[in-house]
Amino acid sequence: MSRIGKKPVAIPTGVTANIADGVLSVKGPKGELSMPLSSEVTYSLEDGQLSVQPVNDTKRARSFWGMQRTLVQNLIDGVTQGYSKTLQITGVGYRAASQGKTLKLQLGYSHDIDFAIPEGITIQTPEPTTVNISGIDKQKVGQVAAEIRRWRRPEPYKGKGIKYAGEFIFRKEGKKK
Repeated sequence: MSRIGKKPVAIPTGVTANIADGVLSVKGPKGELSMPLSSEVTYSLEDGQLSVQPVNDTKRARSFWGMQRTLVQNLIDGVTQGYSKTLQITGVGYRAASQGKTLKLQLGYSHDIDFAIPEGITIQTPEPTTVNISGIDKQKVGQVAAEIRRWRRPEPYKGKGIKYAGEFIFRKEGKKK
């Protein structure tokens, strides 16, 4: 039994959810999201709650049960509150600047990196060493943050690079004389 899957997803006021043609679409104050429905679970929308139940008792259906319920919850949270991630840039001369639909990164390479900002994502740089990524799709926000971080991962000796806010970088001692 899935402990997460058993709980129904509450649909708050101001949010509408529709199930049609194998697609769940959720519309709220921040925007609209949709996801394809899995055939391993059934979805029922009643009394302002959306519940997810497995079709049968196979291992595959039970494993999809909790995951699909969490994906539905992520859709509803996204259209009501949105998601955001913060990246911190550490290093001499490392900086970022948001210019329209591109993010210009200077990360110690011989050239600047122009990162194209995808649709549905907003990137702000309140400081040259801080990048705020926000949007309504949790997967897309996390993917964009990971792609930006991939340009210069934090290294363990001096801690230079791009890291998530609150991320702990295990530091190594280095050479001894």
